[in-house]
Amino acid sequence: MAENGKRPIRLGMVGGGTGAFIGYVHRIASRLDGDYQLVAGALSSRPEVARESGKNLGLAEDRIYTDFAEMARAEAAREDGIEAVSIVTPNHMHFAPAKAFLEAGIHVICDKPLTATLEDARALRAVKPKNDAKFLLTHNYTGYPLIRQARELVASGALGKIRVVQMEYAQDWLAVEADADNKQASWRTDPARSGAGGAIGDIGTHAYNLARYVTGLKTEAVSADLTAFVPGRKLDDNVHIMLRFEGGAKGMLWASQVAVGKENGLQLRIYGEKAGIEWQQENPNYMWYTEFGKPRQLLTRGGAIDAPPAASMGIRIPTGHPEGYLEAFATLYSQFAAVIRGEGQDFEALLPTLDDGVEGVEFIVASVESSKNDSRWTKLGA
Repeated sequence: MAENGKRPIRLGMVGGGTGAFIGYVHRIASRLDGDYQLVAGALSSRPEVARESGKNLGLAEDRIYTDFAEMARAEAAREDGIEAVSIVTPNHMHFAPAKAFLEAGIHVICDKPLTATLEDARALRAVKPKNDAKFLLTHNYTGYPLIRQARELVASGALGKIRVVQMEYAQDWLAVEADADNKQASWRTDPARSGAGGAIGDIGTHAYNLARYVTGLKTEAVSADLTAFVPGRKLDDNVHIMLRFEGGAKGMLWASQVAVGKENGLQLRIYGEKAGIEWQQENPNYMWYTEFGKPRQLLTRGGAIDAPPAASMGIRIPTGHPEGYLEAFATLYSQFAAVIRGEGQDFEALLPTLDDGVEGVEFIVASVESSKNDSRWTKLGA
């Protein structure tokens, strides 16, 4: 049973077989609060890996699939078929499985970015899900408690009218040419599997989504400079983007996978007329809040401060005990489980949606187009 006494939701997975980092993360996130039980999977496009991975995870032999379309048909026809599916494949393999499972009436949990192309993203949004099947996009950083609090602070007017938004996500793991045997690097640097964006699609979309999630500001246009520093690399590994938001706020985004010395440097800084906030993902249980003319205040996860309800923030343990990446991921899974059960009305507005996914791909496409045209200002969705 789940921690809340509910029956676990029967879960399937597409992708995420042996050696896949993000599939492992999704499985942990789904199990943390006991809300899901993995019972079926098409875990690899390679049949032998799919079968071996399913066996290693203890799946019943007749529920280990070598094709996602077969899995969607078979599971939809079973009385005990899966109720939700996690799609944890490379970007170019998000669209077809998501469409197949939505049309089969199975809820979809999909890793970001939504799809490899804008055409596919818009086509997925046009799908009519059977039985009102729901969709979750796993922009997992939106599950951090202090990100939820930052969103609440902005919405309450505590910062005043937003003027400046600065986002960055810096890593160094692709600072040299990737080893051909590096599975995680090979598809991310391949346009056929990653899509039009490299670093911008892999991590830049996280920074962008986080800013949009917290501020609620709508983007008008971007001016982007995308670079591939590593010789021979076909996709960007460093990104500088200026953003114009409706209402006059300005934004700056830096995403890099060649910033030597950086590990997972996701940061968000927001400055309004009355106050500012600063948050770093590598130490996510702390956030600086500063009112103009007053000393800085250090806000802590679950600390003695006015905050949204603990349930919406996803707080599980007392303040001072660190919560991080896996717990934030699990918060999305747990709250989506409540939505699936028809009990998550308070959570639906907090969870990243298919529309957020379409905008993320629009952001990538507009930025790539801008960079190709000498950083010309380019509107999203044009």
